Amino acid sequence: MRGKPKPPVVTETEGAADGEWTAALEHNEATIRRIFDDCSDMVFRSAGRAGQARRLVIYISSLVDETIVDDHIIRPLTARGAFPYFGGEEQNGEALESGLVTAGSAKLSSDLNEIVRQLLNGHAIVLQDGERGGLLVKADGVKQRSLEEPSSEPVIRGPRDGFIENISTNMGLLRSRLKTPRLKLESVTIGELSQTQVVLAYIAGIAADSLVEEVRERVGRIRIDGIMDSGYVEEFIEDLPYSPFPQTHSTERPDVVAAELLEGKAAILVDNTPFVLVVPMTFWTGLQASEDYYMRWPVATFVRWIRFLFIFIAIFAPSLYVAVTTFHQEMIPTNLVLSIASAREAVPFPALFEALLMEIVFEALREAGIRLPKQIGQAISIVGALVIGQAAVQAGIISAPVVIIVSITGIATFTIPRYSFASGVRLLRFPMLFLAGTLGLYGIVLGFLCIVLHLASLRSFGVPYLAPLAPIQQSSLKDILVRAPIWAKRRRPQATAAADRIRQPAGQQPGPPYRGNRS
Repeated sequence: MRGKPKPPVVTETEGAADGEWTAALEHNEATIRRIFDDCSDMVFRSAGRAGQARRLVIYISSLVDETIVDDHIIRPLTARGAFPYFGGEEQNGEALESGLVTAGSAKLSSDLNEIVRQLLNGHAIVLQDGERGGLLVKADGVKQRSLEEPSSEPVIRGPRDGFIENISTNMGLLRSRLKTPRLKLESVTIGELSQTQVVLAYIAGIAADSLVEEVRERVGRIRIDGIMDSGYVEEFIEDLPYSPFPQTHSTERPDVVAAELLEGKAAILVDNTPFVLVVPMTFWTGLQASEDYYMRWPVATFVRWIRFLFIFIAIFAPSLYVAVTTFHQEMIPTNLVLSIASAREAVPFPALFEALLMEIVFEALREAGIRLPKQIGQAISIVGALVIGQAAVQAGIISAPVVIIVSITGIATFTIPRYSFASGVRLLRFPMLFLAGTLGLYGIVLGFLCIVLHLASLRSFGVPYLAPLAPIQQSSLKDILVRAPIWAKRRRPQATAAADRIRQPAGQQPGPPYRGNRS
């Protein structure tokens, strides 16, 4: 396909590839031994019967299931009635693939680079003296964890499975939800040393061709020695890498990815990580949870409004407290002013330093709770917050109102369902605090305008970050400020879907038959 990225050359075999790959088994064996020198998990096993040409099975024991090797490769090669030679008089490859092994996936290859790459991908190779080609047999057996609900995106109602570190399993989870040949999965290898498989997923006819081509181009230009997680890919393909807001949506939930693909977006799956990237991402995606679409729409709409309210609290609550108590005391009721003044009477620090100190301590406790062992992490973070906050108030270092404000701000951050989006919101609190402590409410207004201007200018793969609200697209507003009923969302989002924008036919509103709503 035009524009599809090509995998980088396997550099570790460049020196060996200059040598000849011949029909002499001893020479080929020596070549592979030289490439994998000092690799203790490299296994060379002879297989065959007396009177047959010598055969050799080569594999990496840490990457294959040796039961598959024994039962489906070694045993057929040594069984009575097996082909005495690789080929016979004609159709050598077909005879080899159909008769010598019983594994499900096998192919012939005489390309040394491909042989080395497939050995590192969990294949075994069968070589025979007198034959230039080798039979690559899929026998990968790396242990993987079972499917379970993602801990970072729990739901009360909804599917309980999640992506794992095996990319083949992850592709199967998508296929099980979208049983259509229009679901395309294009694979490319990235990382000169890690040789990580990266898969681009999209639905042909729904995703715009320009979007698919752009994702191909950005992923294809990545040049790096190794990819350890999808976060590596994310940093290479962002539109604006210095923005605190994520421009790709990372998720562990297959149902979320499938739903995004149905809206015309593209997904990037990376081997050895359960996090899948979905592009493009908008501001509203960061405030939407998968559970919004599994509960009744009035409840989902109310919860969404709660998130809109609390994202403002998460960004502006500490800065508003600092601005009002430092510069604008006349804006709050007298009784409240006297209460705050009496609480801060023994505190030796200004309100800015007070709020900044508590915010840093709160972030440190949050980070400690994540990094500590699971059994004690949550208890330590809760107990630490209670003990430190109470002790600081009694010691006169921090006032009680600041503890309340910082606690409410932390709770507001937890209402944001997307962790990467919430992290960007947390980061914005600190510049807003400094603006409030130096310029008061004028600083807060200035900071708010800067945030809005930045969001309005931000793009994610060419899609405006505030779309469909800015620029306004009326047909796509049913899933932004409100969560409209499923039967009311007839069209896919205008910003991402291509020609096929009709999601469902009209006239599906439920109701009694006599109302004429059912066909």
